Amino acid sequence: MVTITINGKDVQVQEGTTILQAAKKLNINIPTLCYSPDLPAWASCGICIVRLAGTAKMLRACCTVAADGMKIITHDPVINKARRTVLELILSNHPDDCLRCQRNNNCELQKLAAEFGLRTNRFDKILKDQPVDDSYEEVVLDRNKCINCGRCVEACQIMQNVWALEYTGRGDKTVIGPVSGVDMAHSPCVRCGQCASHCPVGAITTHNPLETVWDKLADETVVSAVQIAPSVRAGLGEEFNLPAGTLTTQKIYTALRMMGFKYVFDTNFGADLTIMEEATEFVERLTKGGVLPMFTSCCPGWVDYAEKNYHDLLPHLSTAKSPQQMQGAMTKTYWAEQMGLKPEQIFSVSVMPCTAKAYEARRNDDMKSSGAPDVDFVMTTRELAAMIRQAGIDFTNLEESAADSPLGPYSGAGTIFGATGGVMEAAVRSAYNFVTGKNLGDINLTPVRGLEAVKSAELDVGGTKVRVAVVHQLGNVDAVVQQVREAREAGKEPPYHFIEVMACRGGCVAGGGQPYGVTDALRSKRADALYRDDTDCVVRCSHENPEIQKLYKTYLGKPCGEKSHHLLHTSYTERSLYN
Repeated sequence: MVTITINGKDVQVQEGTTILQAAKKLNINIPTLCYSPDLPAWASCGICIVRLAGTAKMLRACCTVAADGMKIITHDPVINKARRTVLELILSNHPDDCLRCQRNNNCELQKLAAEFGLRTNRFDKILKDQPVDDSYEEVVLDRNKCINCGRCVEACQIMQNVWALEYTGRGDKTVIGPVSGVDMAHSPCVRCGQCASHCPVGAITTHNPLETVWDKLADETVVSAVQIAPSVRAGLGEEFNLPAGTLTTQKIYTALRMMGFKYVFDTNFGADLTIMEEATEFVERLTKGGVLPMFTSCCPGWVDYAEKNYHDLLPHLSTAKSPQQMQGAMTKTYWAEQMGLKPEQIFSVSVMPCTAKAYEARRNDDMKSSGAPDVDFVMTTRELAAMIRQAGIDFTNLEESAADSPLGPYSGAGTIFGATGGVMEAAVRSAYNFVTGKNLGDINLTPVRGLEAVKSAELDVGGTKVRVAVVHQLGNVDAVVQQVREAREAGKEPPYHFIEVMACRGGCVAGGGQPYGVTDALRSKRADALYRDDTDCVVRCSHENPEIQKLYKTYLGKPCGEKSHHLLHTSYTERSLYN
């Protein structure tokens, strides 16, 4: 431990703690722009400067480690003037179109400018005059709004190991974007949206015309049906100042109906259906000599990454579609037939925590099980919040309501899909039952929970030792993949039989479309909310969901059967890293 003095107050912190972190222990706010707790501090912006007491020496608080006996001043007229000058310089290269920006009222630069009372600027306005790169609708890059903080580059390279973004040019000519000047569509980008989640301004956003949804809801000839993903219920409340980890499931159902959706379903039902197919597929591979290990396929960012980077592993991916796509397929076939509707009459919308889900909905022709797209429109959690505000809904005081049957009821296994390890835990619950004919004594697979990079467990499934692993954050995947390859090349048993991969740190609870400002503390609170929902469910295993049982009995036949394979499974394609 070391003791430092900040603004005359002593604080004891662990060795290696930065000045910024030490100040937070005293509830002293040091402004930052380039800093993110997810990323290594690299002192790009200079907003966080502090002064060594008794000297004129300035230090950058985000990356300067506290030393024993250090005395620090965080705020005084000189520091304030320096920070104000930094902000003025940044704003001199930044457009003044806040009212039209997606980040209006949720922008870190805008917030700091307001705090410092910046109404004029001493420096001439010099904009980059770069074209907007909207070659990917899921991730739109506007370099004119970029402040070169580097958070998107660090997230893309260090967290995700995707390397779609890089610095080009030098000095005031520096711009951020794909390497070699190509557009996003010709880069290794997997649309995970972590760049947008970590951007402090409106330089990286999504292009999603919500007026399309409003137009469809106003059209009396259209039957609108909406589904909400597991983690949306654990994140949306933050948009309305509810405590992190507040479950808002039933309020969301009510809000969607008030907005004009005729039918409100729940993607958790699709998650239960995914488990029926995926767990069955795994058991068949395990008992009949199929390709192992089997990787989960629920995450479109991971699937995109695998199609571009791991061509030899594509036979290892489960062919099961994601819950979003299974839910969409059942909406336009099973439910449509019950309602006497044609698939093209239905406007199928999903609310997802993920920017890559919009891509997934049109990834290949398998996503048109009924002949029409299974899902017509995908919106993020943030976009749902925007629509709720546009509708004038007082979300926090809404009454609760239930989802519509038959595509609404879900099990606890379905709801934990939103947290890293949740898919694996849900699959194990049912796979164990499919092999042994009985449920696990303790269905809580706690070793695969939490934020450790790679989590693993071994289970006895009917006398067979089954090894499972969970990986989240794409930058952590390669080490596990190399283990699999080395075992395969050596002719040895695979290190694991079943592997879950989620592109984003923490899983879908921290997807690219969730509320901004995510930290590990928020990830944990959102995940805890889903585990509470699981515990509170009467039915906690996917195979025990009565509506799922009815679906197979009256429509699909059996998991991984001919009909379910046609409607609920997909294929993968080797693709170039740079298209």
